Amino acid sequence: MSADYKKISQDGLWTNNVALMQLLGLCPLLAVTGTFINGLGLGLATLLTLVLSNASVSAIRHWVRPEIRIPVFVLIIASIVTIIEMMMHAWFAGLYNILGIFIPLIVTNCSIIARAESFAAKNPILPSIIDGFMMGAGFLLVLILLGGLRELIGFGTLFDYSHLMFGESARDWTLSFADGYRGFLLAVLPPGAFIGLGLLIAGKNYIELRKTKTQAVKLQPVSDNVSAA
Repeated sequence: MSADYKKISQDGLWTNNVALMQLLGLCPLLAVTGTFINGLGLGLATLLTLVLSNASVSAIRHWVRPEIRIPVFVLIIASIVTIIEMMMHAWFAGLYNILGIFIPLIVTNCSIIARAESFAAKNPILPSIIDGFMMGAGFLLVLILLGGLRELIGFGTLFDYSHLMFGESARDWTLSFADGYRGFLLAVLPPGAFIGLGLLIAGKNYIELRKTKTQAVKLQPVSDNVSAA
């Protein structure tokens, strides 16, 4: 049976979004999203981990005994995260120092082991890669949205510290929206992260509610016609 890539993509980006629906990975999501670049850096690392771990688990799924599958999955994820951490330390030292402990803590992100167990261990490599990419992309989008929102409200800037990821030429990428803006401290503190995430979840639920009501209105004439008949 062929994989439904459209459903896999929709689940990862929207319907079953890791952060907004499953509420997984909240510790790094809330802790490092003080700026857009912080969220982008951690989001890309998580996305890469999901893709590589899903591909690896899918490739060995026929050779791993059920009794030891979880330790094997954790070992694979930990190895991948270690490699990513070393690469970030070598090439993005400034960003690595800011993200700190939250890079190795990707290993404990429940969404990664959940996708390995619920999807990659039961499906071929290509669908598993797509699933990992879309789940990671959904998580990445929430990270950068929350990071951008908090940076904009907290500092009045966007894309600040871009040089930490894109090099010295990116120092001029910073957008400032208000001259003399003194910032709103609450936005960059932990309570601001909770409030921002709550607003994103509320926004998603509102869109889903409007969508449900629209579909109900479209189906109403059909129901009335059936009753009249």
